Amino acid sequence: MSETRSDGELLRAVAEDADRRAFEELYRRYAPWLTARMRSRCADAGIVDDVVQETFLAVWRGTARYREDAAAAVSTAGTSSGARGDAAGWLWRIASRRLIDALRGAGARGRLRQTLARLRHRDEVSAEERVLAGVEHGDLAGALVRLSPELRAVLQATVVDGLTTREAAVLLGIPPGTVKTRAMRARKQLREALA
Repeated sequence: MSETRSDGELLRAVAEDADRRAFEELYRRYAPWLTARMRSRCADAGIVDDVVQETFLAVWRGTARYREDAAAAVSTAGTSSGARGDAAGWLWRIASRRLIDALRGAGARGRLRQTLARLRHRDEVSAEERVLAGVEHGDLAGALVRLSPELRAVLQATVVDGLTTREAAVLLGIPPGTVKTRAMRARKQLREALA
């Protein structure tokens, strides 16, 4: 016997009463749509999921306020198809701003990682390379030296630095699949050299 509440009623219940059920209904109603729409703008599913969560957190915490009077004005002007479209547009505006912020931040972090990676691969020998070269177990030091710089860089990032494949890919500026392939090739060459 539960009656479906309008978007405006749900948003009012969330804003005025911190109604958890209203919030959950709003989330069920719009999160899949918002996620699909965001994924058409950004290929990184992690960023999209974060943006959708932050959007709904802003609604829950009240940092984003839905103004029905503005939505009604838009609706009566004929540019919207009613309350459901108004709430969707409002959520889209919040999410799109957060996506832009996230991408700007990711871009700045990515540029910083690339700069650090370039600095890291200068001619000077890093502490990690000295440790790797100084290992005296069989001919491991010689086997490591014989690896190409690309394979050594992947081993350094994933083994010495303990980075995940995704983190190593960002650091080295290559796709995650390339990190995996180079790591497999490096391990194979090391096994052959030490056999």
